[in-house]
Amino acid sequence: MIGISKLYCGTVEPSDALRYGRESKRLPSHLLQFSKDKKPVVVWNMTRRCNLKCVHCYAQAKDIEFENELSTEEGKALIDDLASFGSPVMLFSGGEPTLRKDLPELAAYARKKGMRAVISTNGTLIDRNMARKLKEVGLSYVGVSLDGMRDTNDKFRGIKGAFNAALRGIHNCQEEGIKVGLRFTINKQNVRDIPAIFDLLEEKQIPRICFYHLVYAGRGSEMISEDLSLEESRQAVDLILERTRDLHEKGFPAEVLTVDNHCDGPYLYMKLLRENPERAAEVFELLSMNQGNSTGIGIGCVSWDGSVHADQFWRHYSFGNVRERPFSEIWNDLNDELMAGLKNRKPLIKVHGDRCAQCKWLDVCNGNFRVRAEAVYGNVWADDPACYLTKEEIGYYKE
Repeated sequence: MIGISKLYCGTVEPSDALRYGRESKRLPSHLLQFSKDKKPVVVWNMTRRCNLKCVHCYAQAKDIEFENELSTEEGKALIDDLASFGSPVMLFSGGEPTLRKDLPELAAYARKKGMRAVISTNGTLIDRNMARKLKEVGLSYVGVSLDGMRDTNDKFRGIKGAFNAALRGIHNCQEEGIKVGLRFTINKQNVRDIPAIFDLLEEKQIPRICFYHLVYAGRGSEMISEDLSLEESRQAVDLILERTRDLHEKGFPAEVLTVDNHCDGPYLYMKLLRENPERAAEVFELLSMNQGNSTGIGIGCVSWDGSVHADQFWRHYSFGNVRERPFSEIWNDLNDELMAGLKNRKPLIKVHGDRCAQCKWLDVCNGNFRVRAEAVYGNVWADDPACYLTKEEIGYYKE
C-alpha cells in the first residue's frame, strides 16, 4: 500500500510515525503502514455469498448459501486471538459481508476487544437502517468497491443498477457520519474512467480512495490479458499523481492510495527527486518505514471456513485452520516453507529472480507481489511481471 497523497502531497512526515514509536497498537489508522512491528491487519472473508457477480472476484463468490462458514462464536474466538496477538484492524470482507446478519455483532465485539473494525463491501445493501447499525457499533471505515462509472462498473459487477445502489450506500454512510471511501481495481476496461472517478470523489466529498493494481487470483486469474501494459501502468500512476495533487491544491485533501504494486513507491520517489529533492529525502525515509509488500507479514487473511492465507489473493494455499490452531500460532509457525520465505524473502528472490534480484529498490518494495510471479512463471520467488520500472531505474546491468 503506497500512500500517494501522504507522500506526494506531503500530508505525512517521518516524524508523524516516529511520534508513536511506530507501534501498531499506538499508531492512528492512516499511519499503520509505517509501523515497525507489522502486526498483521487481518482480512476475514466471513462469507462467500455475494449478491453481485463481479468478473474479477478472488473469492469466486455466488448468491447462494455456502456451508462450513465460521459461526458467530468461532468468529469471536478468532477476534479474541487477534486482539491478544496485537492485530490492530479486523477487516470484514466476503463475498458481501453485509449478507451476514451477525456482522454488526462481530464488529462491535472487535471494537470491544480494542481493535479497529472496517468492512470491504459493494455498498449496494447498505440502507439507512444498516448504516445506522454500523455507526452504532463503532465501525471505523467502510470501503466501497466501484470499478468505474455507471456502465463500466455495472458490467464488471454483473448486475445492472449496481453503481446507483452503491452510491446510495455511500450516501447513507455519510448521513450517519461513517468514514467511507472507494476501492477501484485498475485494468484495461476501466482505466479510462479514472478521471471521472476523481470527479466523483470531489462531487460527493468522498475522502478516500484505494486504486488496486490487478492481481491474478480467483476469477481475476483469468484477467491476466486485461492487465495494463507496463507503459500503461506508468501512465495510470502519473494520472493518479496528477489528479491527487489537483484535489489537494483545490483544498480537498482526499487520501489516495495505490495497492498491490510497490514499484509505485520508487517511481514516485524518482519523480520527486526531479521536482522537490528535499521532500524526496523525506519520502525515501517513509518508504523505508513502509518496508514494501507485507504479504505474510503485516497483512493476513482468514477464509469463511477458517483457513489461513498469506493474504486474500493466496486462497490456493493454506497455512492451517483457526478451527484447529489459533491464527497467532499459525502465523508464527516458520516450519511452513512459504510462511518462512514470505517473512524473509529477499535471499530467495536473489537466488530465483533476475530483475528483482539486481534491483536497487528491493529493500523498499520487498520483492513486490509474489502471487503474480507464481501465476505467470510458476515460481513464487521469480520477478513480479507487473513491475513497470525500466532497467535504468532499477539499476539492472545484466544483458
